[in-house]
Amino acid sequence: MEPKKDTPPPIPPIVDQLKEYAETRFKLLKYEAIEGGTSILASVITDVITVISMVFAFVFASFTLAFYLADVLGSLWEGFGCVALIYLLIAIVIKLNKERIEKPLINIFIQKIFKK
Repeated sequence: MEPKKDTPPPIPPIVDQLKEYAETRFKLLKYEAIEGGTSILASVITDVITVISMVFAFVFASFTLAFYLADVLGSLWEGFGCVALIYLLIAIVIKLNKERIEKPLINIFIQKIFKK
């Protein structure tokens, strides 16, 4: 007589399907997380580049305006002083309207983070 070999009972196909479904679902979540992270990173990089470009344009426009006003007024310090006063007025207006400016900006950032 030949000894009987213990063989594990066959796994029902439903268990295999559930296991495959769980693995597939995990991969999908992983890929969605990667896609979301890279999307946010790409958005941040393009926003930073845009802001840097705008700052350079703003600085050069400020110098251009200051030199133009200096030429018109006949004095460098008067031209640059006028530009400084313009920026001081802008800063005061922004400070006085801080809450009205903050809320739309917060909403824009939240929409950017949770965009689909």
